[in-house]
Amino acid sequence: PGKKVLIVYAHQEPKSFNGSLLKIAVEELTKQGCSVTVSDLYAMQFEPRATRNDIVGHLHNSEAFNYGVETWEAYKRGALSKDLIEEQKKVQEADLLIFQFPLFWFNMPAILKGWMDRVLVQGFAYDLSKAYDGGLLQGKLSLFSFTTGGSKEKYATRGDIRYLLWPMQHGIMHFCGVKVLEPHICYAPENVSGEKRKEMLTAWTQRLKTLWKEEPIDCSPEWYFK
Repeated sequence: PGKKVLIVYAHQEPKSFNGSLLKIAVEELTKQGCSVTVSDLYAMQFEPRATRNDIVGHLHNSEAFNYGVETWEAYKRGALSKDLIEEQKKVQEADLLIFQFPLFWFNMPAILKGWMDRVLVQGFAYDLSKAYDGGLLQGKLSLFSFTTGGSKEKYATRGDIRYLLWPMQHGIMHFCGVKVLEPHICYAPENVSGEKRKEMLTAWTQRLKTLWKEEPIDCSPEWYFK
């Protein structure tokens, strides 16, 4: 109780299966006494492109634009754009970050990747001397909940779906010091019976009930590539 959750949601249609997963998470976690915030990226018309507009006022080096350097400098002087400051505040306050999205081309949708690119700037989410277990967002949990187009069997024949999680879970979350819970994967909800979809939604509800008792995964190459 009293935990804060940020759900970063990337789907265009509220009536979608992803929309149902989001609704369940909001209801179930709220019922537990958590305070839940949702960043609905499409509804917010979130800008995924990392540009000069992310810095308010003067540039550190106006001769040659370097996004990483400029956002780091802007973060230090409180000169990031308003939308980034708002998202960073939500991240800062959250005990748990849930990312809810459909898998696109073995990856997260561009709008969500843009959120990662723009929000998790140096100085806020990581510092080069303070990464992984020393990352700046220590003490937080994350969970990637997503749907796929292909079935579990299809993914199994083409290699483990865990490989796809390495850049998301290890390269972003773990790099920033965030602990990672087991991903929640709903395989091919569009291609299964209504009954099976109901089962998937029930399984998500059940998992959320005991979420806070879960141990994070061991964020080592072995977990992903064994």
